[in-house]
Amino acid sequence: MSMSWQNETKLQTTSDPALHPGKRRVFKEGHLTVGLILPLESHPDNPAPTMENHIGMAQLAERHGFGALWMRDVPFFDPNYGDIGQIFEPLVYIASLAAATDSIALGTAGIVLPLREPMILAKQVTSLDQLSGGRMILGLSSGDRPAEYPLFDIDFNSRGERFRDGYDVYRKVSQQSFPTFRSPRFGKSSGHLDLLPKPPFGKTPTIAVGRAQQTIDWVARNMDGLIGASPTTENLEQFARDWHDLVRSTCGKQTFKPVGIGGFLDLVEDKNHPFQKMRGGIRIGSRALAGFLNSARAAGVNHAALNPKVSRRPYVEVMADLAENVLPLFPSIVPTSAPGHTTSE
Repeated sequence: MSMSWQNETKLQTTSDPALHPGKRRVFKEGHLTVGLILPLESHPDNPAPTMENHIGMAQLAERHGFGALWMRDVPFFDPNYGDIGQIFEPLVYIASLAAATDSIALGTAGIVLPLREPMILAKQVTSLDQLSGGRMILGLSSGDRPAEYPLFDIDFNSRGERFRDGYDVYRKVSQQSFPTFRSPRFGKSSGHLDLLPKPPFGKTPTIAVGRAQQTIDWVARNMDGLIGASPTTENLEQFARDWHDLVRSTCGKQTFKPVGIGGFLDLVEDKNHPFQKMRGGIRIGSRALAGFLNSARAAGVNHAALNPKVSRRPYVEVMADLAENVLPLFPSIVPTSAPGHTTSE
């Protein structure tokens, strides 16, 4: 088990978000990288994975060169929904994976923000970003499981408004020193208290996983990127162009905010099996997938978060197939300079 950061006790306080190692590994204009949505296990006929050898599988994914590991936020098992993600609470799990890996980005896809207290979330996320050496990427969503909301005594229909409110508080306490704010749901501050630690590179990247019940203009203006459902090949260009055009019109012509696609991946043995849309994702062979991702990259897509849990092949075999036939064409980004030095990226 890697413990490369275990003796690092000094907090990082670099103020340039562009130097964030996780962001630099995964997102770059004109490039596309590949990540995996956990669990790293095939279980197409069962709602729950076994989580057998899950740390070793994460280390294997890093050795293969995947860009990121993404954790879903599923607080409770709903038999009517039938999928419970990686079982472990995502932020706790990221802490464990940070201790076991060295360079792979660790993200959430995504934390259900309306169900979270944003100041505690900020404390958790900034701590993880510090402890992982800047590998934390915070994907946020509004949640899509109505049955969970009554457990928290929260109106499901209020989740869009709660998302905006919570996100505003989260950003202020994590990125500002001694912030002032007044929230209708999450308290108020007169600027007499500060939350520590701060993010090691000024801010932890926040990615919208879906539109989170917001207008796409709000997402482009306020978030650092977007991961949406994988469209068909003929819709890729429109999907990516609309996002990048919107970012430039709302945030400035030189602004780059990445856009990604995500969903289930049924990777079949026939490497040339053509693209086939399925519920929540795609069925395809590895060489055909490389062709699809090449079209996505040409269209302006910057990341693909794949969830092969629906595949009927052993997961080790799926990962090896991707490593052989996909990753060489879409490698993770190796920064041209170390954090703390200037770079053109």
